[in-house]
This record gives sequence, structure tokens and C-alpha cells, in this order.
Amino acid sequence: MIDVCLLGTGGMMPLPYRYLTSLMVRFNGKGILVDCGEGTQVALRRRGWSPKPIDMMLFTHFHADHISGLPGMLLTMGNAERTEPVLMVGPKGLGRIVNSLRVIAPELPFEIQFLELTEREQEIALPGEPDFHIHAFRVNHNVPCYGYAFTLDRKGRFDAERAKAREIPVRLWSRLQKGETIEMEDGTVLTPDMVLGPPRKGLSLVYSTDTRPCENIVKYAQGADLLICEGMYGEPENAAKAREKKHMTFTEAAGIAKKAGPRQMWLTHYSPSLLKPDEFMPQVRKIFPDSYPGKDGKTITLTFDNEGEKEE
Repeated sequence: MIDVCLLGTGGMMPLPYRYLTSLMVRFNGKGILVDCGEGTQVALRRRGWSPKPIDMMLFTHFHADHISGLPGMLLTMGNAERTEPVLMVGPKGLGRIVNSLRVIAPELPFEIQFLELTEREQEIALPGEPDFHIHAFRVNHNVPCYGYAFTLDRKGRFDAERAKAREIPVRLWSRLQKGETIEMEDGTVLTPDMVLGPPRKGLSLVYSTDTRPCENIVKYAQGADLLICEGMYGEPENAAKAREKKHMTFTEAAGIAKKAGPRQMWLTHYSPSLLKPDEFMPQVRKIFPDSYPGKDGKTITLTFDNEGEKEE
């Protein structure tokens, strides 16, 4: 399962009732933070989640509302006695920008590693998790900007009859089911596919802000369990401003969701002038019914089809 928390939903500047856009993803004891605007560490604490297990930070781009909270977050992680390295991923120039921000956070008890994105589409590994995949993809903003797709593979069902037919000892079934390849004393090699059926549908989460509508979002959000998508403006009269500033309206985001067909879409990255996103949802749901306004702290646990799903 994958825990997802939309820590903040605001764009441009934090408000008393809305933190800047940031997302936290947790999987198998590891944490991934996407963007870190001013106030992110407060939003994380308010949710009750610890900053210590943040193993990776992904940045969509380097506008201040997406990265200005980083020095404080790093200091908080250090105070939480984190010592393991942290991998930071983002567009070209990431190392230079982070090191500039670190002038006010120069001493940390952990190493920072950098991966600067150079391709329009690029895969990122989460160490120790071969079934969990992260894909970065370019979107259409006025500076280099990326969206991120997270997928979790699901192995096929264990087939006891196949295992018996191959005369595989019962004591080895569990190891093969977990994906281990086993070499027997006689040189025979046993592989997981000998006891597993075809792969089943996994889990998929897609996050994209600060962009005009583009096909890359549609591509990666195809059939996703959750699409978290920019909705800078709810008001139809702001469509021209959205085009000028390379942002999106609620209905444009709904158009993307209609094409991609995720199970549900959450809107985020609201303009400071957008006080009540709920007022614009009826028009959005005419285009894509399973649309919801993101709210600070909105959380969901994505689970495989037969395990149910929990939302807060």
C-alpha cells in the first residue's frame, strides 16, 4: 500500500488557512517529499508525520513557493537525528540552488545526494524497492518543470498446483513467492515465475502542478488510482491569465482527467484569490465526475483492489 498526504494546496504564497503546495508519499517505511514550500515542515507536523524518514525529495521546479521551505525542513530533519543520506531530485541546477539555500543550514548530520534531471522523461529508483517505480516527466510551465508518477507493481497469485507439478519443496514456496531466485545443490535454478501467475494490476499515483494541459500528464495518468493535478483558477474568467502564466483552470484539469481516466482526481495549487474551491466543483464534475478539491492534510492510503481503500 501507499500512503499519500497532500500537505499543502496553496500556490504563490502561504495563507493562514492554506500551506504551500507539497506532497508526502510513504511506502514500506520510506518517505518521499514532493516540493517544499514555506511552511511545509509545519504542515507535516500538523499531520502527525515525522520528517526523519524522508529518504527522497523531488522538486517539480525552483519557484520559491515550491522550494523556499527547504532550509527549515533540513534543520528539522537534522534535529530529528537523521543520519542516513537524502537523495534530492529535480531539474538541472538543483545542486547549485540547494547549496545556495543551505547557507542558513550549513551543518547537517546527513549527506545530501543530487540527481539532476536531463531527459524529458526519466526513471528514478527508490533504493531497496525494485517493485516501486518513480517516473519524472516534463510539463509545460514557464521554467523547466516536471511531474512525477509513482507506480507499485503487484506480483501474480501464488499457484500451489504449479509448484506441486514442478515438485518444488514446500519449504521454498515462501521464498519464491517473495521474488527470490534459488539455486539448488544440484545446480537447478528455481525462479518466482515457476510458482506465480501473471502480474496483477498494481498501484499508480500521479502528481503534476504548475503547467498548462499537456499530453505527458495524460500519458502517465492513464488509469491511475489517483491524479493530483494543478487547479490554479476556478473562475472561468481567469482562463486567459492561466494561459499567460502557464497554469491551469479547474475545468482544464478536468479535461485531462477525462482523457486519462484515473479513478479520482484531486485539485491543488490554488491561487491566493481562490477562497472556496468547492464552489466551482459542480462544473468540474460535469466533465470528470470523480473530481475532488484538495485540502491541506487530505490523506489516502492506496491499496490493491481486493484490500479496500482508506481516505481521511
